[in-house]
Amino acid sequence: MDISELDKDIFEKIEKIKSHHGKEEAQQIEKAFRYALEAHGDQKRRSGEPYIVHPVETAVILDDLGLDVDSIVAGLLHDCIEDTPATFQIIEKEFGESVANLVEGVTKLGKIVYSSKEEEQMEDLRKMFIAMAKDIRVIIIKLADRLHNARTFQYLPPQKQREKSLETMEIYAPLAHRLGMQNVKWELEDLSLKYLDPVGYAEITGYLDERKVAFNKFLETVQSSILQRLEQAGISCRIKARLKHVYSLYRKMYGQNLTFSEIYDICAVRVIVHDIADCYNVLGLIHDMYRPVPGRFKDYISTPKPNGYQSLHTVVIGREGIPFEVQIRTEDMDQSAEYGIAAHWKYKDGLSGKQKEEAFAWVRQLLESQQDSDAEDFIKNIKVDLFADEVFVFTPKGNVINLPQGAIPIDFAYAIHSAVGNRMTGAKVNGRIVPIDYTLKSGEIVDIITSKTTNGPKRDWLKMVKTAEARNKIKQWFKKECREENIERGRADLERELRTALLYDDFQSEDVQTAVLKRLNFPSLEELYASIGYGGVMVSRVIIKVKEEVTRLNREKHGITKPVVQKPKAVGDTGVIVEGLDNCLVKFAKCCTPIPGDSIVGFITRGYGISIHRTDCPNVLGSMKKEEEAGRWIRTEWDYSEKHKYQTGLRIYTQTRVGILADVITVFSNAKVNVNELSARDDTEGHSILYITVTVSGREQLEFLMNRIRRCPGVVDVKRNINETGSGK
Repeated sequence: MDISELDKDIFEKIEKIKSHHGKEEAQQIEKAFRYALEAHGDQKRRSGEPYIVHPVETAVILDDLGLDVDSIVAGLLHDCIEDTPATFQIIEKEFGESVANLVEGVTKLGKIVYSSKEEEQMEDLRKMFIAMAKDIRVIIIKLADRLHNARTFQYLPPQKQREKSLETMEIYAPLAHRLGMQNVKWELEDLSLKYLDPVGYAEITGYLDERKVAFNKFLETVQSSILQRLEQAGISCRIKARLKHVYSLYRKMYGQNLTFSEIYDICAVRVIVHDIADCYNVLGLIHDMYRPVPGRFKDYISTPKPNGYQSLHTVVIGREGIPFEVQIRTEDMDQSAEYGIAAHWKYKDGLSGKQKEEAFAWVRQLLESQQDSDAEDFIKNIKVDLFADEVFVFTPKGNVINLPQGAIPIDFAYAIHSAVGNRMTGAKVNGRIVPIDYTLKSGEIVDIITSKTTNGPKRDWLKMVKTAEARNKIKQWFKKECREENIERGRADLERELRTALLYDDFQSEDVQTAVLKRLNFPSLEELYASIGYGGVMVSRVIIKVKEEVTRLNREKHGITKPVVQKPKAVGDTGVIVEGLDNCLVKFAKCCTPIPGDSIVGFITRGYGISIHRTDCPNVLGSMKKEEEAGRWIRTEWDYSEKHKYQTGLRIYTQTRVGILADVITVFSNAKVNVNELSARDDTEGHSILYITVTVSGREQLEFLMNRIRRCPGVVDVKRNINETGSGK
């Protein structure tokens, strides 16, 4: 690329980075910049800028975080293996093994073809976590890469903006939180929210912009008053002030149904002192100056967060009647809060000994607990294990155990030890016996009741537990202790689903079985049955592979290069392909309301065309057992090249409270999803059921909405609505 085309700003940023390092390191940075510049050549970003802008901006972020020269060089080269002819061997030869391993760790598995987007995302994440387990700098470089990409989301198409923003919000921002990198987390969340809910984002930024002058004046007054009081007390300190970031306000407003006037920590003051004793002295002085809000004090110094965060938090009310938060911490605590794990390079020259082991422990534990998961489970469990809001509970001896929100005593038992979980018969919380599916809350003391003999877990525990660690330990027990039972159960489950999907006869082919076993990495049918039986692989995943292999072998057998099915030209074009039929009328069954992403099957109705059902619909299962109707079922599949909207129903179980319906409707409103029908009824004392019909693009969007609804206070569970009484045909 012609260097003269580059903005002067690019060279100034490289020179600034080099100025923070010694002569030899600066030469290495310059060499990496020149190499990346030549390797990317005339490549452009969507913004129209030369591609080199992105690796330079990534390196700037890494330099601001204080990372070492190898990390900065890797930041400059991080897209070379993926997007240019450069290879691992070339990078290793030019820049050393450490840099090459970092670049390889950040590189996606882009050249491999996967059967689903989830499988591709799973393998990319798994590869990244394996690299993290060897060198934690991999994820810091990846976060810097994603942060600059997020700053340029405006150049992506609208659909890509939402997809990338959702991935950033659900994967990368929580990863930054897990590493203690709060500034990176906050910016990633705010940038993602801008595209996920532009209306909510605009409402909050508008409110803050209107009152910024008044808030800043208030904070200046508070800073001056606190500084003066602490100087009189002989306490040396630094004071910072800020407004709460946008996404944090958004979560409180929409998650807890609060108004701006009900949020106490829009304004925050941070007092930084020399030692822990001064932290508690300052707390007393602050409470003497201002009226503390009851129940709003948190001591993260004596009980740090799992990511190492330490600070005292208190909310007080100023003389103007404005509530504000005060955070009190030492210099070391502040550095860790600002930069998280990166602070070890910025201030302590990297990780060593026990620090290194602790930094990698959670990554290794994650990989071990997910090693047998399929794509769908892996992505879901990653989000739960690492990124869910946390609760802190105590053992009877006072040890702190952190678990994801919604965890139950079974999760707690397996977090202690596999043997405790396997021998568990009950649980006590704060000295009181509770059900084993009791939802734990922060601060509770949990005591697991066990038997002397190993009774083993119950199979229904798999549906109850929240953590992947507990789920996988339960699966491992069944895998080891109940092999014959697992084989029989797995065989029965698979055969039932094969019959439902009209694939049972096809699966009897040795060629199909061999191909499916190879794709799923099982040496024999028995091993496959056993894995299904103990929950190691989902039946739905096996069915997908069977369908793909049957289709492939049929094409090869007949020498056909295109699918044997054709898209129907039904009125309105439904986006469903019916095997071997053209110009047929297609309608969707009201009993199960299928949408793209669901496994589907068609039923030939006399005079009404093809009725499309979900394969798990009770009417399908019942009809297939009737000899006179079994032959009227026909294979169908979604045409994902077509974009349509579909109506489907949800059944939402809630606690009965004022405002619950408004909270749920707000979820759909924020997502720009149309609500077609809505009804509600009281179920049992204190509980209600909401029935809602909505219009969505497919299962992915629906599951996103269901997850958001589950976060609403008072929501107990959300399920797809199935009418088991009507035929729906």
